[in-house]
Amino acid sequence: MPFADPTTDPGTAVPVTAGFGSDAGFDAPFGAHCRAGSDVDHRSGADAHPGADAGEEDAGEGGRGEDTMYLRLPDELVALVADDASDRHGARGRDQDTAQLSDSLTATRDTSVLPTEADLLDRVAEWGPAHSSAGVFHLVPVRVDRDLPLISRWMNDPAAAFWELSGPQNVTENHLRAQLADDGRSVPCIGVLDGTPMSYWEIYRADLDPLARHYPARPHDTGLHLLVGAVADRGRGLGGLLLRAVADLALAQRASCARVIAEPDIRNTPSIAAFLTAGFRFSAEVDLPAKRAALMVRDRSLRHLL
Repeated sequence: MPFADPTTDPGTAVPVTAGFGSDAGFDAPFGAHCRAGSDVDHRSGADAHPGADAGEEDAGEGGRGEDTMYLRLPDELVALVADDASDRHGARGRDQDTAQLSDSLTATRDTSVLPTEADLLDRVAEWGPAHSSAGVFHLVPVRVDRDLPLISRWMNDPAAAFWELSGPQNVTENHLRAQLADDGRSVPCIGVLDGTPMSYWEIYRADLDPLARHYPARPHDTGLHLLVGAVADRGRGLGGLLLRAVADLALAQRASCARVIAEPDIRNTPSIAAFLTAGFRFSAEVDLPAKRAALMVRDRSLRHLL
C-alpha cells in the first residue's frame, strides 16, 4: 500500500522534527595554560550555524514551537509500511527495518556534532608534507603512549624554559592530555623532518583561545607554538625555516584562515627573530595573564612578499 502523501492528504498527521630562535626552545604557550576549563564559547569567531527556522524562533519552554507535533505512528501503520517495503524491495522483516532506522538516526546524530580536529582545524593529520630546503617535513599528531618520553625529555632541556613544563614526566603528560581531551581547538604534534622526530608543535585555533580576548581576533585565525627539541637541530636556522613552511601549509590547507598567529614572550628575542625570518610581522605587544607577549602575524595576503 503506497504511503499517503502528507502534502495532499489533510487527514495525515506528520511528526515534525526539527620558540625557537637560534632555534632555542619556544616560550610557554599562553593558550595552553588557560585552555582547560576555558569559558570561551567554542563557536566564537567560527562560522555560526544558520539560524533556526521560524518555528524554533518562537519556541517556548523546552525549545519546542507551539505548532510542533510529536505523534507516535500506530503499530498497524508501521506494519503496513514494512509490508509495502517488502513488496517493492524483497522480503525484509520489521526488526531489520527498525535496526536500519536506528542506524540512520545514529549516523545523523554523530555527524551533526563533530567537535573534533576535523571541524576546527581541517584535519591537521591530513595536511600532508611541507617541502623545505632542509628536507620533507610532516606534522604527526601526538600519541601520549608513544611520544610522552621524548616530549618530556625535550621539555626538561634548559632551552625549553619558557614552556614551564620541566620536571617529572607527568607534568608534560597532564599538559598533553588536557589538549587531547578538549574539543580539537588545539592539536599537539611531533615535527618529523626526513623521517626523524625533531620538534614539538601545537596548532591551535587562536580565535577560540583565551588569547582572542587580548587581540583583535578574526574568524579562523590559526596559532602556532613550537619547540625545536633536538640539540643538534638548534642554531642552524631550522626554526625560521620550519615556521615558514608550517605557516604556509596551514594557509594552504585552511582556506577559511587568513592569518597565522603566534605570541612568544617579549623577552624571548631568539624566538621573535625566528618568526621574523619566517615572514611573520610584529603586530603589537600584548599583556597576557602569564606574560607580556609579542603578537606575530603571517598574513595570507603578504605571504609572497615577506
